Amino acid sequence: MRVITGKSKGSKLIAPKGLHTRPTSDKVKEAIFNILGDISDKSQVLDLYAGSGNMGIEFLSRGANVCYFIDNDINSIKSIKENLNRTKLIEQAVVYKNTAEKALSILGSKGIVFDFIFLDPPYEKEIIVPILEKISKNKILKDKGIIVVEHESKLILPKFANNLFKKDFRKYGGTTISFYIYGRLNDECSLLGDF
Repeated sequence: MRVITGKSKGSKLIAPKGLHTRPTSDKVKEAIFNILGDISDKSQVLDLYAGSGNMGIEFLSRGANVCYFIDNDINSIKSIKENLNRTKLIEQAVVYKNTAEKALSILGSKGIVFDFIFLDPPYEKEIIVPILEKISKNKILKDKGIIVVEHESKLILPKFANNLFKKDFRKYGGTTISFYIYGRLNDECSLLGDF
């Protein structure tokens, strides 16, 4: 695992010990950022189920202002902090050990909002839609923000989750990336190029 580009390009990242984590592959990571385009230096990012912090660190390396890393496993938290130190990005990071559900409620109560939310929960667990609904309920996504969901390809996510609209999805073998934004019923034919 490594940082692909930006100010921490080439930095090697470690995975959490004792866990069967599934870090986002370089191929999928590169594809995601090709779709998202340039990352503003004012961007606030949330890396939920952060694991090693791989994706949030890539956002920071590419210019994001701050990233919140959330994971409920102590080994993941240790790996995230180690990787942030390795990449010299620790000062732009907020790391919380908490469940995704509790973290979303806390962030919502504090009025913290994000330009990008990356969501990669454990496979085989039907938690993505409830988490999307909780993101919507807690109003932590900015009006023009984007949620990037990494999930198993056999899982077909709905077009709508509350007021979030699945604007596009891309399949990479057994992994699919789905993109959610705020939307309306007449957005159904929209294309990712509008981001």
